[in-house]
Amino acid sequence: MPDDAAARRLRRLQGFKAKPAPAAVALGPSMVSFFKQSVDKRQTKLTKIAEVLNQLVPVSLLEHCSVESLNRGTLTLLVDSASHLYDLKTLLLAGLEKQLLLACKSAGLRKVTLRPGRWYDGDGVEKKLNF
Repeated sequence: MPDDAAARRLRRLQGFKAKPAPAAVALGPSMVSFFKQSVDKRQTKLTKIAEVLNQLVPVSLLEHCSVESLNRGTLTLLVDSASHLYDLKTLLLAGLEKQLLLACKSAGLRKVTLRPGRWYDGDGVEKKLNF
């Protein structure tokens, strides 16, 4: 009996010292709101811009460029070689940029910048989606 009383007393003391588990907050609603605010909004803007780029930019140049970012209305395109960068810059100055800005005004596009760079290794395997 003394062991039984000691065991009960020990369980009672553990009950006082034990902290109750914090109430778990559901992760689903916060993830859905994050998705709607961040991912979904940006995805619709980039989809609209990609469709317009596919229509206006020649296929030979599309194979050598990729969207890097859309930040505060500035679309940054990566172009993989200097000659293609020059050709695309020439097209933009010849009026393509105005057409892009007019067609993508609803997506918040205000400026197009070009940057030399690669989105793939060099062995022909792409890392990012190329339109």
